[in-house]
Amino acid sequence: MRFKLKDYKPNEALKMIREWTGLTQGEFAKTINKSRHTVQSWELGRSVPSLTTFYEVAKKHNLDVTVEKKR
Repeated sequence: MRFKLKDYKPNEALKMIREWTGLTQGEFAKTINKSRHTVQSWELGRSVPSLTTFYEVAKKHNLDVTVEKKR
């Protein structure tokens, strides 16, 4: 599956990625050394993960990240 991050809010994108992994919030959090509460807060939009965290998630879960320049 492929999606453009710009089409989603950070919390929506992170939740989609977690759901692709088939992991619970707690299990997903452990893979990136965060707490379940932190992941829950991200998914609810209460806080926003850093770009570094998104990169870490992508690396841990074998996801490609592409950056494109707007034309």
